[in-house]
Order: sequence, then C-alpha cells, then structure tokens
Amino acid sequence: MGGHSAHRRRHRGRADGHRRGHDLNRARPAPPRRAAFRADIQALRAIAIAAVVLNHLWPTRLTGGYVGVDVFFVISGFLITSHLTREVAATGRIALAAFYARRVRRLLPAALLVLIVSAIGTLLLLPYPRWPRAGAEIAASAGYVENWFLSAMSVNYSALNDQATVAQHYWSLSVEEQFYLLWPLLLLAAAWWAARRSARPRVVAVVVLAVLVVTSLAASVIATTLIPSQAYFATYTRAWEFGVGGLLALTATRRLPRVGADVLALGGLVMIALAAVFFGPATPFPGYVALLPVLGTAAVILAGTGRERLWHTAVTGTRPVQWIGDVSYSLYLWHWPLIVLVPFLVGAAASTVMKLGILALSLLLAWATARFVERPGQRWKVLAASPRRTLLAMLGAVVTVALVGGGLVLAGRAASAADVPPVTVTIEECVGPQAMDPGAECPDRFGPAADVVMGPGNAYFDVPDECGADPALLPFGDTTATVVCDFSAGAADAPTVWLVGDSHAQQWQGAVFDLARTEGWIVTTSFGGGCPVIDAPFVGFRTPASAAEQARCREWSAAVQAAVVEAAPDVVLTSSAGRVQLVDDGTDRPQIDQFADGLQSTWRAWADAGVTVIALGGVPFNGEVRSPDCLLVNARNPLACAVPIAEAQPADPYLLAASTADDPSIRSFDAGPYFCDETRCYAAIGGTAVFYDADHLNLDYVRRFAPMLADVIGPIVGD
Repeated sequence: MGGHSAHRRRHRGRADGHRRGHDLNRARPAPPRRAAFRADIQALRAIAIAAVVLNHLWPTRLTGGYVGVDVFFVISGFLITSHLTREVAATGRIALAAFYARRVRRLLPAALLVLIVSAIGTLLLLPYPRWPRAGAEIAASAGYVENWFLSAMSVNYSALNDQATVAQHYWSLSVEEQFYLLWPLLLLAAAWWAARRSARPRVVAVVVLAVLVVTSLAASVIATTLIPSQAYFATYTRAWEFGVGGLLALTATRRLPRVGADVLALGGLVMIALAAVFFGPATPFPGYVALLPVLGTAAVILAGTGRERLWHTAVTGTRPVQWIGDVSYSLYLWHWPLIVLVPFLVGAAASTVMKLGILALSLLLAWATARFVERPGQRWKVLAASPRRTLLAMLGAVVTVALVGGGLVLAGRAASAADVPPVTVTIEECVGPQAMDPGAECPDRFGPAADVVMGPGNAYFDVPDECGADPALLPFGDTTATVVCDFSAGAADAPTVWLVGDSHAQQWQGAVFDLARTEGWIVTTSFGGGCPVIDAPFVGFRTPASAAEQARCREWSAAVQAAVVEAAPDVVLTSSAGRVQLVDDGTDRPQIDQFADGLQSTWRAWADAGVTVIALGGVPFNGEVRSPDCLLVNARNPLACAVPIAEAQPADPYLLAASTADDPSIRSFDAGPYFCDETRCYAAIGGTAVFYDADHLNLDYVRRFAPMLADVIGPIVGD
C-alpha cells in the first residue's frame, strides 16, 4: 500500500550490506544516499496483497488473509523510517514540506482516481439506499479518516448489517497516512531532545519508538478485548506495527550470516502463512495475535538486510512476483470496488468464474494505474517543482472528491425521503407469506419480487407516530431502548402488550403495530442490540463479547425481566438471534439447552405474574447462507437464492423452550413454514422480498403476518 514509495525505483547493483548506523545528526551534511532496491521487500508486498485479495474474493478459503494489511504496515514503518533517518543523517534535518509533498504525489493521484470511479459506479449500479453510506465513506477516505469513520460506525448496532461500501478498504490507507503525518514530527522531536541533552539521536529515536511500540501494543491488546469492533480500525491499536518496522530500520544495520539469514527468512514466511491460513473472522484481532504476522514480516526484512540473494530468491525474485509487488498499491485500490460493483453490473451473484474475472480485471487496472497514474504523478513537473504547489493541489483534489461523496449522500437522502411505509397493508392471497398458506394455489409462488430495493419504506425498525421513546425507561446502557406506543384512543381498559428482545424481536414490530392499531392496544417495546432477555449469563453474539458489552446486556436483560413482572402486561412477545447468541450457565451443556433453560426460567416468572408469553421462533438465516445482495443481483431469477432448509433453518432455542415448558401460558409462533418448504428456504415469496438486510426481515413481508399472529395471541381482555 502506501509504504511503497522511496523504495520503488530499482537499483540493480549490489546492496550495501555494511552500511553503518548513522546518528540522526551529522556535523557535515552530505547528500542522502539512495536506498538499495530490496527484492525481498517487493516480494513481501506481493505476498501481502495476494493474501488480502484472495481473502476478499474467497473469504472462507484463506480466512486469515487480512493479515496482509499488517505486513504492509511493517514494511511502511521500515521504509519510511529508513528514508527519514538517511535524510537527517545526511542533511541534519527533515524537509517536512518536501516529504509530505512526495507522499502526496506518490499516493493521492491513484487513490482519488479510484474513489471517483467508485462514486460513479455506486451511483450507476447500486440501489439508492446504499448511496448515503457510500458517499460518507468516500468523503472520509478522501480525507484519510475512513478508519475512524468505521470505528465510530462499529458501535452503532443498526450499522452492523450495512453492506460494505466501495471505499471500506481505505481504512488501512487512512491508518498509514496518519502514521506518515505524525512519525516525521516525532522523529524530529527526538532529534531535538537529543541535541539539548547531548545524547545520541539514534539512541533517543530507538527509545522513543520502543516506548511507542510497547504502549500501542498494550493498548491494542486491551482494546481488542474490551471494544473489539472499534479496535480493529483504530490508529492507536495499529501504530506498534509500523513501530516494529521503524525499530528494524534504526537497529538492523549488520549483515547476518547466510545460514542464519536463510533460517530467519524461512521462519518469518512460515509465520505469515500460518496467520493467513489459521486466523479467521472470530480471531480477536489485532491484539497480541497480530504479533505472529508482524514479527514474521520483521524476520523476513531482517534476514534480507545487506544480502542480494537468499534461499527464497529463486521464487520471490522472479519477474511475476516482483511485478505483483510493483503494482500492489493500485491492486489494493481497485480490487475491492470491483468485488462490490461487478455482481450488480453482471446481474448475478459472484461465482468462481466471476471472481476470476474480477481478479484479472483488478490486475489489468492495477498495471494501467501504476503505469499511467502512479509513476507519472510522482514526476509531474507542474507539482514536483514546488511542495507548496503539490500540497495546494492535494487540498483541492481532496475537497473535490469529498464533495462528490457529499453529493452521493444528498442524492441518497433525497431519494429516501419519499419512501415511507404505508399506514395500512392490504392482506392478499398469494402475496408475501400468504403464498405459503396450506392449499394456496399461487401460479408463481417463488417468482420475482415486485421490489428488491430495500429503502426506508421497508425498514423493520420504522416506528409509527403513535409511539414515543422513553429514555428513562429500561435504557440499554446509555442508549434509549424502550418505546411506548398508544393505539388505545384513550380507552381505560386497553390491553397491554410488550415486545422485547433484540433486533430479531424488533423486526416483528410492524405486524404487532398493525394488530395494535386494529385492536386498540398499548404496546411497549424494548430492544437491546444483540442481547436476549434471558435468565442466563450472556457472553456474546456469535463470538465472546467484551466485559463491558456483557455487563450492559445482563443489566438490561435483568431490568426487563423484572419490569415485565411488575407491569404484568396481558401479553409479552419475545425473540432474539438465539441461534448465534452465547450464554454460559457453567454446565458445559450444548448451547441450545443452556439457552432454552434460561428462557424458560424467565418465562415462568412472567407466567406466574399472569402474563401470556409468546415466543417468536427464529426466521431463516440470510447473510449466513447467501450473499445479502443475492436477490438484488438475481432479481429476475430469485430461485438462484434458494438454499437448503438444513442450512438456513437450524434448531431454534425459542421453539424448543416453548415446546418443553409444559405451561399453557407459554406459547410459540413458528414462522418457518412461511419462509421454507420441505426442502428449501427462499429470498422472495409471493412477489415480495423476504429480507431487508443480511439479518432482518422486510417490513412489508412482516406486516402480512398480522393475521397469523392474531391467531396465536387470541383475544385479549384488558383490565
């Protein structure tokens, strides 16, 4: 990625293996020596970009390929520190304006070009609900703060199911640019302090960098444990990786014996390979486990210090490997927007053939961009003549791209403003879930949906005007979680209904509100993101959660359980993503048994308080078993998105708990037959899209369940 810079131009002569470690200041400044080309570092780039691209194209095959980013970070730290220390050693200073101008000319032309093309592709190919998020990320990427944008979004539960945008991969470039901005200043500060204390500048720089590495690594370990989603993107959790490369540049100045260098290089490459193969989405990362690819990269770089050839050079020094390393920055820029956009262009889900085509097109565009944009941009005389001119041009270009991103945001919001759910929905035979009614004779039960673009009018979390949020009632941490909706028209004996759980309970509220409007109920909803209402110790959603997240969920869950007993509503409907939520009651039994027992304990307490409990069974998986965009790109052939029922509809703890409760006050609603037949589960039924996003139902589809829910709930006699 960005660290490809000062090392780029090739020197075919022998590397200077005996170069001494200079102090950061010298009495007699001399022109800085140009770095010898390192074929091993170029090969590391090729390995890193190959790991990243293969992971993005085949995420279930090379599950840990994302560590290629960490390889790039170490390389960048090594090369930039080497360049800066050579400059200070030769001239006694760092020409900051010239340094930043070189970075700009090296990195921005290609990066901004890809962002502009990505914005156009988003506008032309992606549905309008995607435009605001994509535009915001394009603007953030242009300003190299995409990592902080994603970190902020990761704490927004409603954003977890957003599809990746064309600019999401710019997060790592943002981290890298922030390093480039701050590290020269820190190096200068170390040199200034050393001069005042008559200390050796290089020694001071090593100490400063060592402190940075230790501090950042500790922060990375802590943050990965406590706030894993945010930690992945944060600069402070990644700075130590650059620092390791920087320490190498400052200390690794001696040539190693040939055998030792070969063994060290082999060990380093094995470490990178192990991380790429055995890490996965559930690996707590970066944290301490990032030491494996980081130290592996450092070992390969150290092994190559001062040597032209090592055992691996016969492969890594070949032209194809070196060429991939040469275009790796542009390849990184292009591959991801192509992965996002090409399925929409072709009108089909990504197949192996399509992925191979994306790979080929990415390589072609990478070559063209490196040849006609990257290299000419570095030598463009209009800008190279003046750092100030370069920086002003950068400012103008960044603002222009940010405005393009802002335009996408405004266009998406304008298109969304007119898309609101209708007040009422007419239940029709063969439309939506009614097409799955026993005996229904529908001519094209699983044919194309009338609308596959899921806008605000399809949002499962839409709240009607009769509802008002109550920040003081059952908050989820510092988030308002509870809403009271009064459809009673002031009736003194209005039935009271509660709907509680996580967003998998929330997705049913459209049908509940329609019933409430018809029947005159007062509905209270309380939803904790990713959190079940259960009398069992919650430990995580799909993977173990941080201690803070566990505590927040448990506190809210206990409060809801107690509030239901105290309020004693007529009916409580409850659900959650119980198949992927983790609890631990200390018995080591299967998760489904622990979960079901915890639910039963909660429900019996409610039933004892006179409450009728209705468990809403889990709906089929979507994002876990098919691309969330499957219906969008297969709009004319929705059967391409059908998946086996065994994969999409595993056993559900809510239905298990209700069926074994042996209490007439505890009932269940199994919606499975309205999504699946005996063999497969579908993404479009009765001319209606089933899902809103990767994890939740389309509001229009849900509202058509009102008659089925009414049958399960039965008549309610209010107080």
